[in-house]
Amino acid sequence: MSLYTVVGSSKRRGFVQGARSRGMVVADLHVHTTNSDGTLTLDTLPAAAEAAGVSTVAVTDHDRLHPELPTPVATVDGVTVVHGIELRVAADDLQVDLLGYGVRRTPELESLVDRLQADRIERGRAIISKVESRLGTELPVEPRAGIGRPHIAKAIAAASEYSYGEAFEELIGDESPCYVPRDIPGFEEAVAVLDDACGPVSLAHPYRYDDPEAALELCSELDAVERFYPYGREVDAGAVERTIERYDLLATGGSDAHEEALGAAGLGRADYRAFRAEL
Repeated sequence: MSLYTVVGSSKRRGFVQGARSRGMVVADLHVHTTNSDGTLTLDTLPAAAEAAGVSTVAVTDHDRLHPELPTPVATVDGVTVVHGIELRVAADDLQVDLLGYGVRRTPELESLVDRLQADRIERGRAIISKVESRLGTELPVEPRAGIGRPHIAKAIAAASEYSYGEAFEELIGDESPCYVPRDIPGFEEAVAVLDDACGPVSLAHPYRYDDPEAALELCSELDAVERFYPYGREVDAGAVERTIERYDLLATGGSDAHEEALGAAGLGRADYRAFRAEL
């Protein structure tokens, strides 16, 4: 049995269930820190990895390189830490997330990240201003590098009667009154930059998009796809398995952790060995 149990027969394609079993995951390759919108730091990460029984973690902060990870792979208190990045990109009418692993700080990547962070700060300032005007209150949050809507939603919950979820649903979510769009690089631009700066480049959580099949078609230009992910629901695994075979892709996987718990999804030993060989 693997991290996800695949059930079914020829009459029912295999479905992926997010059943986690301690010890099966050795590498959690999708983790966020306080450098973007997570709560982990490099100081707290080793204890979280030990608690989850994982030996390798990829730090994949949104649109940002980690300032304390100068090399593509590091060891932090006995834990192998892969320096990665997660980029939201636009492919025609579809927006998807790409995960780059084993980051080197090329001029092109640093320029792209600087551009995206400058836009994040201005976007954060605009959203905060709209919310404060609408609610007639001051939010306990300042525009800064790495800021995202989760930071603003937490501030809204602290300063008003809105909950975190309601802040998204009624104020700052897509098409909500205080929403402000952000700069999103094109797919081809992002892939070119990541290909030059990283090892494997993977499509993140393909079943989270409105059109998973269209998202998976983009894998023809990538090295990998996130095969293991805690969707919290059953999803048809057939399409991603066929995509892996069709384009000879690596399987990646991770918990997309924004808090302390790691290992809800990730790679077992065999898949991690294949990933590490390419890294």
